[in-house]
Amino acid sequence: MAALHVAREAVAEAGWSGADLRDAALVVGTSRGNAAGWLGPWPGRRPFRLMAASNTIHSEPASAITIELGIMGPNHVLASGCAAGLDAVGIAMMLVQSGIASRALAVAVDLPLVPILLDNYAASGLLASEMDLDPYHPNSAGFIPAEGAAAMAIERHTGDFPRLLHYGCNSDACDPVGIPADGGNTFSLLEKAIHQFGAPTGICPHATGTAVQAVADPASLSRVFCESASRPTLHLLKSFIGHTIGASGLLESVILARFARDHQLPPNLAGRHTPAGFVAPDQSLDLSGLVYKLSHGMGGHNALLVLSSP
Repeated sequence: MAALHVAREAVAEAGWSGADLRDAALVVGTSRGNAAGWLGPWPGRRPFRLMAASNTIHSEPASAITIELGIMGPNHVLASGCAAGLDAVGIAMMLVQSGIASRALAVAVDLPLVPILLDNYAASGLLASEMDLDPYHPNSAGFIPAEGAAAMAIERHTGDFPRLLHYGCNSDACDPVGIPADGGNTFSLLEKAIHQFGAPTGICPHATGTAVQAVADPASLSRVFCESASRPTLHLLKSFIGHTIGASGLLESVILARFARDHQLPPNLAGRHTPAGFVAPDQSLDLSGLVYKLSHGMGGHNALLVLSSP
């Protein structure tokens, strides 16, 4: 299982023992849980009658992780669409900050590459017609679906590790599929974070490539940074990895955190279009401040994570 694999990797890198894991919290983000496993079964996928019911529910990945790793602390599964992975990081971070758990494991997984799910996206007009994703191209009209899983170990710990400073979320209550063309309440999320922590050096927007995202992202970014003398650089990671749906927010946060650990911002693919006044450099940059990561879910759910280098 992809979720269990990345969970083990994160725990190993963090150096957590079995005793550490016993009272740890687990937060899993996913758009559809294990739906792909029973919509399109693959070899080696727990072929037991006993698992027939559990393989069809969202909580199955979390159950597998807690059983395999011996986690007995708080256990939550979030299914907030394409923002689920970022929400998982945020909720896990808050569990640690509040003292409810001394450490937390955030995991996100989505495996949408099965015919029925792809047909649904295609019927909704959300899939890209080309494999070269340029999210803010004037003709951008769809995303490139991908599968992925990621995990992040979170604890109060000093040392050479990236910092998670802030998580926020809100809703637009606007549309069952997209987000408002003017960016909706993303503006207030960004404004609040800037007021509390300062402006970012770089931003990784949701940037899926859908027609509405290609309009909404520039609208909210331009509104927030309209009077800024130095606008943040943009880092469009889905051009490299595709859109892993509910896993995307955490997967991209892990990439940002790994670069931040080296005091860097990740490069973009060359030739990406950008909103007026913004740049997307195709070389890695030195990170001298904060990184903002945005995610948006169908139905108008917005999420923001603020990271910094060690």
